[in-house]
Amino acid sequence: MNTVRNDEYYMKSALRSAKTAAKHGEVPIGCVIVRGGEIIARGYNTRETKKNALHHAEIAAINRACARLGAWRLCECTLYVTLEPCPMCAGAIVNSRIKRVVYGCADAKAGAYGSVFDLREYPLNHKYEVTGGVLAEECAGVLSDFFKELRKKQKESTEQ
Repeated sequence: MNTVRNDEYYMKSALRSAKTAAKHGEVPIGCVIVRGGEIIARGYNTRETKKNALHHAEIAAINRACARLGAWRLCECTLYVTLEPCPMCAGAIVNSRIKRVVYGCADAKAGAYGSVFDLREYPLNHKYEVTGGVLAEECAGVLSDFFKELRKKQKESTEQ
C-alpha cells in the first residue's frame, strides 16, 4: 500500500472521529495516532462538553497513545488530524516526539504548520515531517457543514 493511500485511509478514520465530535455538539475535529500500521489512539474535540480549553482532538489522542504504550515518547507514531494543529497541539506533538503529522485542511486562524506560522522553523529539540492537504476538501466540508448548521439553529432560536 503506498503512502498516499495509507494517509487517506487513516484520515478517513480521523474524519469518523470528527463526525462523532459533531454529534456531541463539538467542533468536528478528529485525530488518530498510528504505529506500525495500527491505530493505537483516537481523539476528538471535547472542549464544550468538558468545559476545558485543553481538550483538543490531538491532546486527547496523544494522552491515549501514551497510556496505551506506557511511554511519553511516541517516536514511531504518525498523527492524523482533520485540521492543521494549533500552537498548543503542535507543542504537544514536539514534546511527545511524534515522527510525522498528517493534517487535512489548513487553519487560517490558528494553524502552526504554515497557515499562521510554522513551528518547525524554530530551533526546537525535535524535528519531524508534516504533510498537509490530505482529504482537505472533505475535512473542510465537515467543518463548514457543522458551522452552517450551528448558525441555522442560532437563527431559528432567535426568531422564536
